Amino acid sequence: KFTIQGSDMSVNTETVQHVAKLSMLNIGDDEISSTTERINKVLALVDTLQDIDTTGTEPLAHPLDAQQSLRDDHAEHCTDRDKLLSNAPEQLDGQFLVPRVVE
Repeated sequence: KFTIQGSDMSVNTETVQHVAKLSMLNIGDDEISSTTERINKVLALVDTLQDIDTTGTEPLAHPLDAQQSLRDDHAEHCTDRDKLLSNAPEQLDGQFLVPRVVE
């Protein structure tokens, strides 16, 4: 038995086996009962959450109402091209020269 709306959401071992087969999951016979129990615990939690009255509660995109502080965006010249190119094994016209990788 499995219902989305209403209370008493639960699954039985046959449902777990059927869903496992459809999902191509290999759940052994020794794991079926424990898997069914764990799924039913999750469904019981969902059922409990569905009973909570959220009338008048604004939806949240994030639980913390935080503002990201941003720095002023301005361009800076922070690298010395000649110094960087001095480390290159090869260079041509002020650019790194690398081996061709695509024919």
